[in-house]
Amino acid sequence: MALINIEQLLEKYDNAETSLAEEAQIRAYFAEEDVPAHLESYKLLFQYVSQTKQEQFTKDVPLLPKAFGTKRTKLYQWISVAAVAVLMLGAYFQVNQMNQKTSLNDLSQEQLMAYNQTMEVFNLVSSKLNKGTNHLGALNLVSSKLNEGAENLIHIKEFNKATNRIIKNK
Repeated sequence: MALINIEQLLEKYDNAETSLAEEAQIRAYFAEEDVPAHLESYKLLFQYVSQTKQEQFTKDVPLLPKAFGTKRTKLYQWISVAAVAVLMLGAYFQVNQMNQKTSLNDLSQEQLMAYNQTMEVFNLVSSKLNKGTNHLGALNLVSSKLNEGAENLIHIKEFNKATNRIIKNK
């Protein structure tokens, strides 16, 4: 077969456009011993494909239903059911405990003291944050005044341009 014809068929093969008959021609060409050096990689490819078509799997495959009937498998199934039951009970009691509302009267002396100290800390933090917020009001006033000044500068620049035009025209 002509080398140019094989190269065209290989290009079609690479683009997945060959028919079964054309692929048979390509396989027959590469089954020969005499192949140009630049097509050696294709020869190796087609030799590999033809060899793997002849291979067969000869080992026995164990059947799955036999494995499911063992005592060990049933034990694992019951353990998984028990684990799910324990998780569900734990979740139920956790949610139930979260839904119980406690008042300050229900707390012990230590818990009440910890609650009061926590509230003092929160009040202290809140007062410090409020002081900082008051200072921010002054910064907002300065910022707004700077913005007004910038707007006034724009008007002055426009006035300056207009006066320069008038002076140049005279």
